[in-house]
Amino acid sequence: SVLPLLLYKHAADSWFKSLFVRKVDPRKDAHANLLTKNEESNLYKIQFHNVKPECLDAYNKLCEDVLPSIHADKYYPCELVGTWNTWYGEQDQAVHLWRYRGGYPALTEVMNKLRQNKEFTAYRKERGKMLLSRRNQLLLEFSFWNEPVPREGPNIYELRSYQLRPGTMIEWGNYWARAIGLRQHNREAVGGFFSQIGNLYMVHHLWAYKDLQSREDTRNAAWQEEGWHEVVYYTVPLIQHMDSRIMIPTKASPMQ
Repeated sequence: SVLPLLLYKHAADSWFKSLFVRKVDPRKDAHANLLTKNEESNLYKIQFHNVKPECLDAYNKLCEDVLPSIHADKYYPCELVGTWNTWYGEQDQAVHLWRYRGGYPALTEVMNKLRQNKEFTAYRKERGKMLLSRRNQLLLEFSFWNEPVPREGPNIYELRSYQLRPGTMIEWGNYWARAIGLRQHNREAVGGFFSQIGNLYMVHHLWAYKDLQSREDTRNAAWQEEGWHEVVYYTVPLIQHMDSRIMIPTKASPMQ
């Protein structure tokens, strides 16, 4: 009969509405301001460097000699969050994540100062000989994720990258604001970010595990949590493309 169908539709609609953390009118504010911690949220830069296979060891040594000194120098308002080599995924790839606590002005200040840094200029010139290609993105962090902080090792890291359908970032954020609480039991949630410049409507989730088996066990355990399968069910249609990298921290990484 029609009545059971109407009751089912009403229940489904009520459940769907309950997923949203708050009602958002996109016309009144930029999506970035609705999803980040506050108006002065940190700005992040993620760099992907595809290295010539025969140069990877030399590249890592070069980064180890230069990047930590920038991280430690208070003259530069930036921090090296982590630096990794891809283990599974795109091979011979380095991934660097930087944080700029002053937002875009801090990024501009760092770039201007590094142009005057002869050591960094020499580093870039030498680095250029070792690379096949490179790209980067500027990111903001989701308000409901942890801020990434240094970790003791050993750990492996997974960078899960999602290309979302345009216009779905708020919906993604509302679902994950509820879901992230289900993925904190083993401190695996490191950071969550969305792009501002570069590939747009791109989301990156960064996770830490002791090893691949721990990753498998932790991910399987999530399916036993009430509500997890609904979150997966409703977020998968928002995705155009997704990618997973398993990464190993280099010696220079604050995250081990």
